Amino acid sequence: MKMDSNKIKRRGRACMTALGTIALAAAAALPASFVAGSAMAQDNVVISAEECARNQSIGTITYVSGYGYSASAGQLDVFLAKEFGFFDALCLDVDINAGGANGQLLVASGQAQFTALGSASDVMLAAANSRNLKAVATYGNNSPFSIFANEKIKSLKDLEGGTLGYFINITPIAKAMLEAADVDLSKVSLIKMTNYDPTVVPRGQIDAIVGYASNQPEKLRSIGMPFNEFRPEEFGLQGTYNVMEVNSQFLADHREVAADFMRASLRALEFCLTNEQDCVQQISALAAANNQGSAFPEDQQARTWAVESSWVRNAEKSPGVHTPADWENEHAMVEKYGELAELPAIDEMMDADLVASLYVDGKLQWPR
Repeated sequence: MKMDSNKIKRRGRACMTALGTIALAAAAALPASFVAGSAMAQDNVVISAEECARNQSIGTITYVSGYGYSASAGQLDVFLAKEFGFFDALCLDVDINAGGANGQLLVASGQAQFTALGSASDVMLAAANSRNLKAVATYGNNSPFSIFANEKIKSLKDLEGGTLGYFINITPIAKAMLEAADVDLSKVSLIKMTNYDPTVVPRGQIDAIVGYASNQPEKLRSIGMPFNEFRPEEFGLQGTYNVMEVNSQFLADHREVAADFMRASLRALEFCLTNEQDCVQQISALAAANNQGSAFPEDQQARTWAVESSWVRNAEKSPGVHTPADWENEHAMVEKYGELAELPAIDEMMDADLVASLYVDGKLQWPR
């Protein structure tokens, strides 16, 4: 049983209309064998009739992007798996909520099935309040966080008597950095930031911010503003970069379908690791077509993906594959600094087998 070819072609025409010449250029760059199942490759479904019927029977699978159209692993690849037709090729009907909603709450409640988070710490902090979430992929062993500071701050110790900004919360790994630098936090004024403008740091409105290493510091570098940056690895601290979570019950009931969702998104990630410019152009055009272009301009997206794609490659394992050992350091930091009454064990929060099963000798199996 094949998917209706007219349906796929209609989706393809809509995609091309939205993305214009950018999508056409990217399509030309994609080998036909790579995009089997998309409109660009003329409507081939790449799984059996039985598997197709199984996947279609699930109905709509909802993915929530808590960070909009950011060029990040676990997000960029999901958007482009849909645009390239990889979900269609596996008979998956995927809807993307890119409104920046709280993906953890929606997935835990069963209103959505997948969402991506910034680090294993985020997963652990959420898991303390909900056991209906399971991490199925971790995309790197670099923490995405850094502390960027006014150039007068030569060491983190210099923050004593000064101000430190943060978004949402001061991440456990940032607290570990401050402790490693022997900073007395009682002597630092902590300020919750209300916007993501990094220039407040070099302009002296605040001494430092716990920010995203691929974003705010890269913006400051691009405009030549002076600052100092402190990364976890400088203090011997190892974190994690981006995690894909799924509703635990959905995973238990529909494991093969969840595997196919990950297979399609990892197929897109594989392409974007070697075709960075094409993917940055596509995700930026999607953002613009959906009224988020000002939040995700192409130059910013290019800087972000240049850094974050290197984190995926530097993981020294197949993209998305993780083991409990990858989370152990961060688990200890969350236990110490997360202020939780109870922290679940790693194996309660992680499925280490799903994504690993999609690779043979380090090669993603497409379709099987």
